[in-house]
Amino acid sequence: MQSILEVRHLKTLHALREAGNLLRAATLLNVTQSALSHQIKLLEEHHGSALFERKSTPIRFTPAGERLLQLADAVLPQIANTERDLARLAQGVAGQLRIAVECHTCFDWLMPAMDVFRNRWPEVELDIVSGFQADPVGLLYNGRADVAIVSEIDHDESISYQPLFRFEIVALLAKDHALASRDYLVAQDFASDTLITYPVPDEMLDIVRQVLKPAGIDTTRRTTELTVAMLQLVASKRGIATLPVWAAQNYVNRDYVLPKRITAGGLTGKLYAACLPELADKAYLTDFVKTIRESSYLNLQSVELI
Repeated sequence: MQSILEVRHLKTLHALREAGNLLRAATLLNVTQSALSHQIKLLEEHHGSALFERKSTPIRFTPAGERLLQLADAVLPQIANTERDLARLAQGVAGQLRIAVECHTCFDWLMPAMDVFRNRWPEVELDIVSGFQADPVGLLYNGRADVAIVSEIDHDESISYQPLFRFEIVALLAKDHALASRDYLVAQDFASDTLITYPVPDEMLDIVRQVLKPAGIDTTRRTTELTVAMLQLVASKRGIATLPVWAAQNYVNRDYVLPKRITAGGLTGKLYAACLPELADKAYLTDFVKTIRESSYLNLQSVELI
């Protein structure tokens, strides 16, 4: 029997195990769900055996699927390491990757991604530019950072932007807040309450830029540097905060605060990795962006790839 087994098949099964279902695996691999299903069907027909149990939650692989996963676990890391070694030989190593961030909650997903990257590129010196940065792109121009994590693309800048992911932002209320029974909040609901935020400019706050400002709503404001302090104020009915789902989830799980969708369709934020054009094609930076995308998509709630 002629084998049709290819590296892409191993990547498919690995993604299916990591993502948990066909749709998320297809997103992770940047293919359509139908294309992924067709690929798996052909592989199953060729080997005469199902590879996983349909409609199983969590997904369960058959003995044939598990055997192929064993091969994937053995082969895929070697291929990835070889590709990185070849990139090192072709491009060399820049020596450092200094990261500037403009969001207070980025560290929740950035630190785990950095740990993965550090194991893959131990010779690249990885560092975070100290403190919150109101103008991280400016640090790229003056040589103080190599990559910046930003929430918007400025087409007037000579900067290369790599998409990371989009995420939902929710409002957080005290459990006995007057708005607790609402299915979702609209701009007017913020008018008579205090908006608790990090101390950043309004143009960096999605709730202001996307919801309140277009509706002409101006609110009383209170700021704090710490997420835990912000949610303590919310729990004490001192105001309403807005955070990405992943940043609030631990507090919601402990029944400390109550999450509410913002507008019927939800409020969505986006993140990009920005760098100077001459750095964009560097293999280690490309792998850094890939690591962030995969790690965040698999581990954070309410995250979609862009």
